[in-house]
Parts: sequence; structure tokens; C-alpha cells
Amino acid sequence: MLAVGAAVAAVVLMGAGGDDSPDDKPTASASSSPRPTLSLPSELPSKLPSEVPTRLPSQFPTELPSEFPSGLESLIPSLAADEVPYYLLQAGDCFDTDAARPGQAAKRSCREPHDAEVVKVTELEGDYASDSALKKAASDLCEQILDSKAESQPEDTVRGTLVQYPDTTGYRVGIDDVACSLAADTGVGSRKLTQPLT
Repeated sequence: MLAVGAAVAAVVLMGAGGDDSPDDKPTASASSSPRPTLSLPSELPSKLPSEVPTRLPSQFPTELPSEFPSGLESLIPSLAADEVPYYLLQAGDCFDTDAARPGQAAKRSCREPHDAEVVKVTELEGDYASDSALKKAASDLCEQILDSKAESQPEDTVRGTLVQYPDTTGYRVGIDDVACSLAADTGVGSRKLTQPLT
């Protein structure tokens, strides 16, 4: 057993010693350079907080607003199953309009009579100070696509366009969609589309 221990010690010494040439002597700067030490605390704090705050504010606000700000009514979806705000329409959706509810669209099957069909939904960008500025920007976004789509329809199928866009209040809260649609009539009339656009 002693011989094995001596052999292990010899191997360790040979690996660490290198050859005994005079050029391999350690320099003074290498042997005297300080070595960093790491000191870790040996104990954790003996006492941790045992109490959790239990006091809550005694007064909460009692006057909360009971009504929505004015002008947001058109942003709130109707409860009717077939009605949605115009900004939830997608390209290919067919719908009826109601002059009394300009921000709403009653979805319909494209194979049944309907007022209009969405050709494209696009987004407004930029700053607009008035509803008329929003209307112009929305109309400009839709003009080319609607003209092109109308030309490809059978004669006397569509007679108008419908561009739905947010008012300034809706735009300020992030509604920036514009629905570009072709309609059977220029307004809500007795004439209807009866099949999907081609």
C-alpha cells in the first residue's frame, strides 16, 4: 500500500515540476503577485420578517363615472347577432347598412339580397385633425381598388361605393381600419346585390 502511495506522489510531482533546466526558475514577480480571494458569508440572517402588512387604505374612491364619454356609442358593438361594427368586417363579407346606425353593419349571406360587399380592408396612417380629413384619406385609400373591382363586375351589378372609416374620436383610441365596399345602390335603397362579387 505504501508503494502505491509513493507512486501516486511521484506522478503528481512529475506533472507539476517540469524539467529541471535553469531557464525554468520562477521569477520574483510571479511568486510575489497577489492572488484574489473570495469571501462568502458563513451564516444567513437569523431573523426574517414574520409579519405581512395587513392595513389597507380605508378610503376608496366613491365617485366613479357612470356613463361612457360622448361620441363613443358607435364603437360599442350592438347586441344583435348579425350586427357588427364596420371595423370588424373582412374582405368578402356581405352586409346591409342602416342610415340610423352608420358605424354598424348587419352581416348577410352573399347568396341572399344584401346592400354591399367588402372588397378590401385597409388602415389609415398619420394625423388627422377633423372628420373631413379622415373621410378624404379613407376615400383616397379605397378609390383605386374599388374602381378596378367595379370594372370587372357584370354590367349594372354595382352602382355605388361605400367607404366606412372612423371618426376622430375612434381614430384617437386606435381604430384605424377602413372598409372599402361596392354597393348595389349609391345609398340604402331597394336595389340589392344577390350574389358574391366576381
